[in-house]
Order: sequence, then C-alpha cells, then structure tokens
Amino acid sequence: MAESVELPGRLAILPFRNKVLLPGAFIRIRCTSQSSVKLVEQELWQREEKGLIGILPVQDAAEMTSMDSMLSQGVGSESCERSSNAQVSTSDAHKVDGKNPSEVIHWHNRGVAARALHLSRGVEKPSGRVTYIVVLEGLCRFNIEELNTRGPYCTAKISPLEMTKSEMEQVEQDPDFVTLSRQFKAIAMELISILEQKQKTGGRIKVLLETLPFHKLADIFVASFEISFEEQLCMLDSVDPKVRLSKATELVDRHLQSIRVAEKITQKVEGQLSKSQKEYLLRQQMRAIKEELGDNDDDEDDLASLERKMQNAGMPSNIWKHAQRELRRLKKMQPQQPGYNSSRVYLDLLADLPWQKASEEQEMDLKAAKDHLDCDHYGLVKIKQRIFEYLAVRKLKPDARGPVLCFVGPPGVGKTSLASSIAAALGRKFIRISLGGVKDEADIRGHRRTYIGSMPGRLIDGLKRVGVCNPVMLLDEIDKTGSDVRGDPASALLEVLDPEQNKSFNDHYLNVPFDLSKVIFVATANRMQPIPPPLLDRMEVIELPGYTAEEKLRIAMQHLIPRVLDQHGLSSAFLQIPEDMVKLVIQRYTREAGVRNLERNLAALARAAAVRVVEREQAVSVSKDVHKITSPLLDNRLAEGAEMEMEVIPIGVNNHEISNAFRIASPLVVDEAMLEKILGPPRFDDREAADRVATPGVSVGLVWTAFGGEVQFVEATSVVGNGELHLTGQLGDVIKESAQIALTWVRARVADLKLAAAEETDLLQGKDIHIHFPAGAVPKDGPSAGVTLVTALVSLFSQKNVRADTAMTGEMTLRGLVLPVGGVKDKVLAAHRYGIKRVILPERNLKDLVEVPAAVLSSLEILVAKRMEDVLEHAFDGGCPWRQHQHSKL
Repeated sequence: MAESVELPGRLAILPFRNKVLLPGAFIRIRCTSQSSVKLVEQELWQREEKGLIGILPVQDAAEMTSMDSMLSQGVGSESCERSSNAQVSTSDAHKVDGKNPSEVIHWHNRGVAARALHLSRGVEKPSGRVTYIVVLEGLCRFNIEELNTRGPYCTAKISPLEMTKSEMEQVEQDPDFVTLSRQFKAIAMELISILEQKQKTGGRIKVLLETLPFHKLADIFVASFEISFEEQLCMLDSVDPKVRLSKATELVDRHLQSIRVAEKITQKVEGQLSKSQKEYLLRQQMRAIKEELGDNDDDEDDLASLERKMQNAGMPSNIWKHAQRELRRLKKMQPQQPGYNSSRVYLDLLADLPWQKASEEQEMDLKAAKDHLDCDHYGLVKIKQRIFEYLAVRKLKPDARGPVLCFVGPPGVGKTSLASSIAAALGRKFIRISLGGVKDEADIRGHRRTYIGSMPGRLIDGLKRVGVCNPVMLLDEIDKTGSDVRGDPASALLEVLDPEQNKSFNDHYLNVPFDLSKVIFVATANRMQPIPPPLLDRMEVIELPGYTAEEKLRIAMQHLIPRVLDQHGLSSAFLQIPEDMVKLVIQRYTREAGVRNLERNLAALARAAAVRVVEREQAVSVSKDVHKITSPLLDNRLAEGAEMEMEVIPIGVNNHEISNAFRIASPLVVDEAMLEKILGPPRFDDREAADRVATPGVSVGLVWTAFGGEVQFVEATSVVGNGELHLTGQLGDVIKESAQIALTWVRARVADLKLAAAEETDLLQGKDIHIHFPAGAVPKDGPSAGVTLVTALVSLFSQKNVRADTAMTGEMTLRGLVLPVGGVKDKVLAAHRYGIKRVILPERNLKDLVEVPAAVLSSLEILVAKRMEDVLEHAFDGGCPWRQHQHSKL
C-alpha cells in the first residue's frame, strides 16, 4: 500500500485521457506509441524500483472539437484496466513540434505520482515494434508548476500536495474531521456487509478499513466505483482531507443506494416470475427499472409509440374503441405469451391503414387529362370518353362515387397500362392486385385471426402499402379466378365491387368495417364468359377488341419504336425503321389483336442494330483524321499533333449522348432484305385463304377467341361408308350440335338446292361425311360456325368452290334462320387482318358495326343474311345453286 514518498522536482509525465489515477489505486496499461514506450523504457525499465512517473489527466475536448483533431499528432492510446480488470483508456504525451500549432490539449494542473509494480516487454510481429505492459500504483498528488512538451516525452516541474505528518495529526483532531470519519466508516461498513453477501470479498476490505487512515481510504473506495470523469477530477482536486472525505462519503452513499434499488428491483421481478418466465428475467428487470424511475411514459417505449401512432391514424370512433380494447389487452400480456405477437401485428395494421388519408387530387382539367391520355395511348376513343365523363361528374359533384370499370379484350391491347394512365390523369396513387389463379376466398377477405399465420386480404394489404384511401385499384385478370374447397374469390368480390356495400367492407382479419367507396376499381379480363353474371352485373364493361393495321402503325411510330430504341441504348441516329417496313412487319410477321408481338419484332431489329454499332465502335482506328469524328464530347480535346487522352464520360450523361459520341457512320435503315435476314421468312401472306379454298368443301368462318378474332377454315369431304358424320379438330359439344344441324338442313334441302340427281333421295347413302376444323391443338366451341358448316357442305355436294375473298359468321336454326352472334367487331377486324374483302353477317348484327372503325368498314363489303339461303347466295360465284336452277328454267 502507498506510503509517504519523497518526490523529485521534475517528473516524466504520462497523460491519461478521460481517466484519473487516484492515490492507492492500481491500474494496468499497455504502451504502444513511440513516446510512451520511450518514457517507460527510460524512466521505469532502466531505473527498476526507483522509477517514478507522473500520471496527468487529459481533458477530452469532444464538446468543443473532435478527439481526432485534439490528439491527432504524437498522441497514442493505451489500453488500461484497474486491478479489478475493468478496461479504461489513457493517452500518450502530446508533442508540440510546430507542424500543427493550432492543436490544443487540455492538461489538468494536478496529477498523481505512480510507481511500477510490474513491467513486461514485448515485440509485435511482423512490425518489430516494442510494447510494454505496466501495472502502476498511485502514490500521492502533485501540482504542475511548469510543463515541457519538448523531447521524446513530456516532463514537468512539480510540487507535492500531500500534508506532512504533523499537519495531518492536527487535522485528525478537528471535530469536523472526526464526524466525517465516523459517517464514512458507518456507510463503508454497510457497503462492505452487502458486498460480503454478494461477492464474499468483504473480509479483505474490512482489514483495510481498520488499518489505513480515512483520508487514504477515501481515495481507494472511490477508485473502485464507476463514476464520471468530472467526479474523478473533483476527487483528485480534493487536497484538503475533510473535503476529500466528504466527497467520498457522498459517492459511497450513492453507490450504496444504487445497490439497494437494484436489490429492490430484483426482488420485485423475481416475485413476479414463474418457472416458464425465468428466461425473460432481463425484460422484467427493464420494466421494473422504468416503474421505479417513473419512466413508463418514455417516448421510446414501444407500446406508447404504438398508441400515439394509433391516435394519429384517424380511425372512426367505433373502430378506435375496438383498437383501445385490443391495446389494453396487449398491455396486460407478457411479450412471451403466445398471442402477444399476433395482437401487436394486428394493432400495427390498424395504425397503418389509411382511414382518412387521401391523395390530393389535381384540379379537374379535362384538357390536361385528355392530353395525358393521348400521350400514353393511341385511339381508344370510347374509353377516354368514359374517363372524361367521370372527370366532368367529379367537377360538378366532388364526392361522387368512383365507377367500377372492366376492360375486356385480348392480350396486348393496353388494358393494364390504361388503368395506370387513369390514375395519373386523376392525380391518384395506383396499385395493382393480380387475381390470376386465385382460388382462396381468404385472398380477398383475409384469414380469421384464430388461424396460425393469418393475414389480411389482398385489398386491405394493398391499401396499407399505398397509404391512401382513394387510390385507383387494378384488379388484374379477374376472369381467371378459380374456386375450390377454400371458397370462391369471385363471390367475395361481389361485396367489394358493389357501391352500396363496399363502404363497410369487412375483412375477416381486420374484423372491423373499412370504407372502400372512395376507391376507383378497374378490372381487366380477356373474356367475359368466365366471369359470374352477378359479378359482371356490378361492373361497367368496356371492350377493347384490338387494333387495326393503321392503328398499329401509328402506335409503333409514336410509342413502340421510341421505347424500343431507348431500351436498347439507341437513337434515330443509329437505327431508322421506315413506315413501309413497319407495315410489312404488321402484315407478314404479326397477326394479333394487340401489339406485343409487334414490339418483340421491333426489339429484334434493335438488337441487331446494337450488335452492328458495337462492332463498328471496336473497328474504329484512331488516326490523324480525328476531326471526322462528330462528337460534342470530344470538341476542344484534341489539337494538331497532340497526344490523345482517354475521355471519361460522367455518369450523368444520357445514353443517347454516349451513343452519339461514338457515331462514325450513317444510321442503319431497315429494308425488306434486312427484315428477312433478322426476322426470317414471312409467316403470313394474303394468299392463304385463296389457296385453302381452291377446292370444293372448304369455307371460311370467323370466330372469337380470348386473343381476339380469328379466321377459321372448315373442311368437309365424303368417303365410302355407312352414312355417318365424323367431326375432328378438338370440338366442343355446342359446335358438334351445330354440325348435326347443318347436315340435317342440307339433307332436307337436297331437292331445292339440286345437290343430287332426281333418283337420289339420300345424300349419305353409301358414304360418310368428315368435317374437320384445322388447328386441332386449339379447343373450339360455340354456335357461330353454323352458317360456315352449311356452306362447306353445300360446296362439297355441289362441287362448287366458295369465294376465297368471303368469310362468314352466324348461328343457324334447324329451319334455316340466321341468328346473331357476339364478338362482331373482333371478327370483322380479324377478316381485315387476313385480307378478306367480303364478310357475311346476320342481319341483326348490323347494329354492332357501329363499333368497327370507319377505315376498316370502307375496305370491306358487309353482306347481311336473314336466312341460310341468303348466306349461300353471297358465298358462291353466281349465287345459290337453287337460284341458278330457277334462272336456267326461266
């Protein structure tokens, strides 16, 4: 233990950063920096037991400047620990060498002399740097008279601060000191008794308490506590024994009180814990600590934060009461209970839902909305007009209910992108929910919270993600929902899409009503048939039948080509696709209602152009003719005879600018030869119908599919047999019945149509009839092929060819009436795509031609038929056979 030491007039100084060594305390440090190693080597290692150094606290200037700027040059850090192995930090001496005079170190004016109790030397590998580990004992205080920072380490002229023996005896006779000593001893004994119970170390401390003077015990006790740096400095500056003892008494008492509070908290927590809860001891201690401090309403408290979030959510009053009940229930639960997490997630959902938050819509400007839609989509006049009508109503009645639109059409006609454009035109947020393949009703209504892994339905989850209560919500592929034992999603959508019911939509997981009336629902489908009639009745169906060749051309020139060039890093300076070539791609390589295949073919041309551009760039040789390179990025970068340097193009430069910087030749212009080289030989030609109808027994029909209208050939032939009818081509029941009706009608009109000799009464005597619908891999069904079947049979039996430029559609009855069919617009557009010139339609379908573009109608001859005889009259050159027979008799 420290005894009286005679100090020299000058000591080597080792600075400690943010740490104080008090007399009687022990500390272990590791010296690594050059200055501290030099100090230990010269002052301690070489002098052995006689070596003394001064430990001087260094003020941390983090409040004024960063520690790096304060102790950056010549100041290293030592790893330190007390005799109780607690790690602390010190710093080496700061050396002012004039290189950075602005740096200032805040030295304390008092320190403690220390001697080495243990020294060990080491060498770090592979650097070979020498390090020392030193165990120091604090001896006595001193005052700094003069500090010298020159040399390998700091030195100081010092004066001792310890009292002499006679002075100390006088102080010990002071009544105030005696009183303070008694107080200190009482508190210290109480602390020792507690430590005896906990750590079994009280015996050694009692010996110190009985043998050492109280003013030295004060330093030893305080050195064993975790106190702030300011309090350590205050203790170091307490030279007067009475002041020191008073300060030590205060710190020991505070430490004792903290131990008592910790014991109280531990007892309280342990009393609440059951066997299954012991592993959560730390959580309970934290809660008990907050209760003891009265800090349960801390801003960082998790449940308090959740409650504030719920208060700001704007819930209706009835839902807020429900949420409060759930929150009170959650507060009573322990975090380890099974239902805690599910309740917490549920309340988070209630707080995150946009009960009142809505998008701020733009001022209703019909012209701006029209310009926006025209910029995004070409054509689609009917749909745009419907959107303008809704905007006009919203302007007159801002709280008007949103429509439920259903876009029905083949793939690639722009249904999904149109819904996104509607949201942009209205200034609302957009969210897409895909219903393709959904078979579980819980995907719409959510799972009940009683199930493990329950979650809200897709609609509620989508509203949570979008964050507003009035978005444009796209229900994509609504015709492709299924049903099984888990329910019928289409039936669940009945409530969602009913304006009278969706203002109180009840999600099973949410279990409280949510208002969906502000949402604008837009649904898309390829076909109407799979949609249940009650659900279809709740939507306003708008059909998108497909585009004409002229519309595709305009779409390609205005939208597709610029987009394809941008996606491939090209511009018109590299690739040019003339309108004539786009027409050839539409006529010879794509035959679809939409424009997806057209875009794919244009992308193939762009990829081929990109390959050529890259090959040309690699083939360019740098020579004196640099002036031929027309690039704004290279202007003023090369001078005559100067060396060429690499041009670093900044990240912000546009792709087109980068491409133009390397343009060395004229742009690549697509021609017919290039089309065939890249896209291959043409897949379609205008002579297909003429070639296939070159023989009797073949007719051309028009059918509707999920991909738009199509041309369907019907082939009939007779073979030796027993009068049977054979049907092939993967046909459905309805189309098979249509074939039976067609054959029966023809057999009943044999004499009128002059299809057999007078002595023949049965067309099928000794022969079978085989009817085939080509493209056998594609399922076919529906009644609209009735007139096409009759025409093929009449052509077969009369051995007369049907006109190759004529296509037809219509359902027929057993008495020969031609009934109307659906999908007329798609079928007429399909005939136009195939190069058909004449189309036979049922008379009652004339009203549907209003939706067909005028450009298409002007290129077609529309023929109407009321009876089957009218169809035959138009389908054959020279008219129907029976009419020909009548004319010949006349």
